[in-house]
Amino acid sequence: MMRRTTVRSAVLWLSAVGLLGACGGVPEQGEDTLTTEAQALIAAPPLPLGSFTTYASPLAVGGAVQASAGLTPGYDGYKLTVAAHTQVQLEVTHLGSSMGLDTGLFVYGPKDSSGSYGNQVLFQDDDSGYGELSKVSLATLDKAGEYLAVVGWNNAAGKQYRLQASCVGGACVPNPQPASASQGLTLVEAAVDAGLQATLANANTYREDMFSYLRKFDFAWPYSTFSTVDAAAAAVLSRTEYAGYRTDLAPQTFAYADLQARMYWQFQPLHPALLATYADSGEPVQVKSYYRFFQTGPNGDNWRTLNVIFFPRSFHVIVYEQTGHEI
Repeated sequence: MMRRTTVRSAVLWLSAVGLLGACGGVPEQGEDTLTTEAQALIAAPPLPLGSFTTYASPLAVGGAVQASAGLTPGYDGYKLTVAAHTQVQLEVTHLGSSMGLDTGLFVYGPKDSSGSYGNQVLFQDDDSGYGELSKVSLATLDKAGEYLAVVGWNNAAGKQYRLQASCVGGACVPNPQPASASQGLTLVEAAVDAGLQATLANANTYREDMFSYLRKFDFAWPYSTFSTVDAAAAAVLSRTEYAGYRTDLAPQTFAYADLQARMYWQFQPLHPALLATYADSGEPVQVKSYYRFFQTGPNGDNWRTLNVIFFPRSFHVIVYEQTGHEI
């Protein structure tokens, strides 16, 4: 009890200042359908995360922990130690959790030599699980080490929760089998690194007629053989927002090193930064590039390039879209 009392006492300010407002999740349909009122969005835990470093309990991949949410709004931390490129699903499960409980889930790390998990939330979710429980369907943990999974709640009242960590791909899969030749990819969007976002935002201030966008997707991969850049591109083009690029019948495929010369000069600092952030040393990163041109009226020429950047060992797909228009 000492551990939980100490951790929660650090976050009682939540009850005083309130939580960010948002609608809760949609209850599942069926015999035991939940009937809940919309709950507030669970905010990320206050920084620094020092209390969780001291009091966090271990959570194994393939295992689960059962705990009490106590009587006040707060958080619990759990240490997840993994090999590089482990892919897990983290879920506050319906089984073992009290009816009506509203949770948030946050992932940080890996822990550095000073014992810090950092300040950046790698993955987070509020209501993707059952009712208003939380579920991170895919967390791709690039580096080996210890990560911190944090469960938060605001309507505690002594309710129970169960946090489960399941292996869905990568290094945690025992005896993986080869993928079939037709195996496609299901992309799950994740947050872009904050440093990369800042670099992109700065470059987007240079010219009003040149603008770029950056998105990060991961894909669960429980196989012993790698996927391909063609499969990654097909998954990206299947998304409605990129339908306009399907008319390019002759896309180009090339090594990542060749992308920098194709980027507008103000965005070129992103090239080494993307590789340093998401790639393994020596990883054969490839790019498949699509082009489209269209007009929106007299003197309204638009040209756009969609670059699908594929990281086969790290299980990432980065979409770098570069746009230009006539002024």
